Amino acid sequence: MAAVISLSFSVPSQCPERKAIVSSTRTSATNSEGFRLRSSLSCHYVGVRSSVSCSRVIHCLSTSIEVPTVSETKLNFLKTYNRPIPTVYNNVLQELIVQQHLMRYKRTYQYDPVFALGFVTVYDQLMEGYPSDEDRDAIFKAYVRALKEDPDQYRVDAQKLEDWARAQTATSLVEFASREGEVEGILKDIAERAGGKDSFSYSRFFAVGLFRLLELSNATEPTILEKLCEALNVNKRSVDRDLDVYRNLLSKLVQAKELLKEYMDREKKKREERAGAQKADQAVAKCLAEYQQSGQ
Repeated sequence: MAAVISLSFSVPSQCPERKAIVSSTRTSATNSEGFRLRSSLSCHYVGVRSSVSCSRVIHCLSTSIEVPTVSETKLNFLKTYNRPIPTVYNNVLQELIVQQHLMRYKRTYQYDPVFALGFVTVYDQLMEGYPSDEDRDAIFKAYVRALKEDPDQYRVDAQKLEDWARAQTATSLVEFASREGEVEGILKDIAERAGGKDSFSYSRFFAVGLFRLLELSNATEPTILEKLCEALNVNKRSVDRDLDVYRNLLSKLVQAKELLKEYMDREKKKREERAGAQKADQAVAKCLAEYQQSGQ
């Protein structure tokens, strides 16, 4: 997976005698492990005139904006949850946290409950069947906190949207703009921001959130997704593409979990066989010891 994020800041300046060009220094590095950005954002100018020439002294006050790297986000996750995670789960979690880090620190990113519903849906599907419910919850909290967000807010908002969707029909779902209510207000805000293009950051988790709303409201007609995307000012083609990715992920995950189960069953059988052999050896040793004692 490759991701390129480019942010540019410039501060122009002019004087009547000549144009002073001030270059801002920007360090930007992006790769699969993340990026860090530092930019000079402000400069203070002091002009001094003489009868012969115009000179300008420029004092730059550098302001650093630091975005965590993907490595730092991963490290925060591992510091918070430092117990081993089975490989089949850990591999997908590591991939997801890289993707979500890049979403989280985009300039246009703004948390919204549909995004939260999408992530919670993906996470719960991923971690279904995890050996410990307590660990599954602890991993969720560590993951979200590593991204400097609130795991409780994710859960509360996801549940709120799920409860709302269960009470909807296909028609009422796409006609949210004509009604008043907390969730309706959330969807209206998303539609307004998405229509403006500058304050909305579409993502795969958002697409999964839309899919979950349709699923819970039993809106199975193909045209409903198109109408909902239109009402939210979201590109349906992007949603279709990302839902295909989501379905593919679930399919691979099911296969991986089946392989894991087979492996665990084999290991359990081996342990039982080893334990049985050990007991047999102990029984034979005991008999030999008793026989030796009786012959003395």
